[in-house]
Amino acid sequence: MADNEVKKGGIGIELDHIFPIIKKWLYSEKEIFIREIVSNSCDAVTKLKRLVSLGEANVEGYNGRIDVRLDQDGNTITVIDNGIGMTADELEKYLCQIALSGALDFIKKYEGEESDSAASGIIGHFGLGFYSAFMVSDRIDVVTKSFTGSEAVKWSCGEDGEYELTPDYDGADDFLGEFGTAVIMHINDEGSEFLSETKLKEILNKYCVFMPVPIFFENVSEKGEKGDTEKEDKPKEPINDTTPLWLKNPSDCTDEEYREFYRKVFRDYKEPLFWIHLKADYPLNFKGILYFPAISSEYESLEGQVKLYYNQVFVADNIKEVIPEFLLMLKGVLDCPELPLNVSRSYLQNSGYVSKISAHITKKVADKLNSMFSGERDEYEKKWRDVKTFVEYGCMRDKKFYDRVKESILFEKCSGGFITLNEYLEGAKEKHENKIYYANDKTMQSKYVSLLASEGIESVLLDKIIDSQFITTVEMNSEGVRFVRVDSEVADALKDDGSIDAPPHVEDVFGKLVGEKTKIEFTSFKDKTTPAILSVSEDMRRFDDMMKLYSKDAPGMELEATLTVNTGSPLIMKISDTYETDPEKSEMLAKQIVSLCKLSQRRLTPEELSSFLSDSYNVLEKY
Repeated sequence: MADNEVKKGGIGIELDHIFPIIKKWLYSEKEIFIREIVSNSCDAVTKLKRLVSLGEANVEGYNGRIDVRLDQDGNTITVIDNGIGMTADELEKYLCQIALSGALDFIKKYEGEESDSAASGIIGHFGLGFYSAFMVSDRIDVVTKSFTGSEAVKWSCGEDGEYELTPDYDGADDFLGEFGTAVIMHINDEGSEFLSETKLKEILNKYCVFMPVPIFFENVSEKGEKGDTEKEDKPKEPINDTTPLWLKNPSDCTDEEYREFYRKVFRDYKEPLFWIHLKADYPLNFKGILYFPAISSEYESLEGQVKLYYNQVFVADNIKEVIPEFLLMLKGVLDCPELPLNVSRSYLQNSGYVSKISAHITKKVADKLNSMFSGERDEYEKKWRDVKTFVEYGCMRDKKFYDRVKESILFEKCSGGFITLNEYLEGAKEKHENKIYYANDKTMQSKYVSLLASEGIESVLLDKIIDSQFITTVEMNSEGVRFVRVDSEVADALKDDGSIDAPPHVEDVFGKLVGEKTKIEFTSFKDKTTPAILSVSEDMRRFDDMMKLYSKDAPGMELEATLTVNTGSPLIMKISDTYETDPEKSEMLAKQIVSLCKLSQRRLTPEELSSFLSDSYNVLEKY
């Protein structure tokens, strides 16, 4: 060959090199072989149904079925269908050339370029997945008869990849009726676990429970696992549900059907809060049902479970990549015929189709929340505590989701009931426009809440860890709106027109009791029974909360605070009046007031608590 001559060719593959790789590495889980072989049978039935509908096959009253037979005595698992079957030429074409899928030929011939191939339910008849059976078999026999009436043919292949093809096979009646295919897998030692009836049924239930063709299981061993020697000629009931709930129109499904489906699939004893029935057409083309499980507390595991199906064939469990991050607590099923049957997580992470599904799900969740809020507000409010955490998290993670649901977000009132942001702001126009007062501990902050309530000011309860971050999101997306904790300031509505000048000696007395980071202010309260209020600015406390959230080991810091003394309080006037005659009594009363103010603001340190108790006993003894 000349030096400048370009040579072209194809890469050659030797069977004795590639076959061992297929056997060992085709799938990470050996049990997948059941899904692949039963899926092939499902395809065969689906194809024949299609040909009957097109008038290409004259099969009167056709009803497809699949039989799975376990023979523990003969160490075989056999999958039989009464589908399209194969001629000798077709068998050699599809089984003797690795990865040549019969689905592609069929779709091209009968479906046409413009038809929806996914809707036909063809998965990949005798593609590469067929060879997964060699992961657990040392020999596979295929006996088949075409619906065209041609003679039966048998194909037998060992684990070395060497096969025999027997035309005009006369033993087909042992497996088949007029037409169809039987795949007989002779299970090797490595696959012996699959000869267990319990194990095999478990796998069938996992992968095939919703396949569109009735599947019947039979143990044909002389003695089954339970010692039952009586065998029926034919199983009476299929082991699968050929029309799962997600295929039906939502309007045709009852609430009890949705609940029963949830219990059946997820075995959860708790009732779901509500559900969303998804039916997306072109270009997404997927169906499913997503459930919102009841969550007892914010500390309960938020791990959901979304099962992925391909034309009713189970593909994978708990596929997080298809669900938006903030909805991972959902449980449900998604049937996505646009995804490959052997889908990988890396594919899902980089698939534009998957990202569109995720966006569609986010929109449907928002639509459901808005629909419940506008049409069933009483029921919506009953369920709000259960969905509150994931809604808030979703708003923080996804601006579009926040924009869609912001009108349906509820805030729990300290006085009971719920209120939206707009409803709160509308009622606050006159007294504290664009300012929302909240408590994160209704018991500890009850005095502040009651003071505001006495002036007709409502407080909302934000007592979850996520709330402090969520309100920042609301503020960023609501111009001028500000959340203020009830103990962060003395609201203007609580003040009256009385003197704000400090009574004699009071500033000196309190000045000795508070630290350098606490300043003292004087004002007159409408409520004369409250001698003083200790407050920490909203910004300072939020910063401190954030530091604690990100690092539990972060050292506590003394926050800048303000002690607002009520000049109209009789107790404050008593401290002033008694200072010259009994300064010890005056200082003791002031110290108790400061301790009580701290107690209403936060937990006392061990030293503060010890001192407070001692002082309280002294007060009781003397006064």
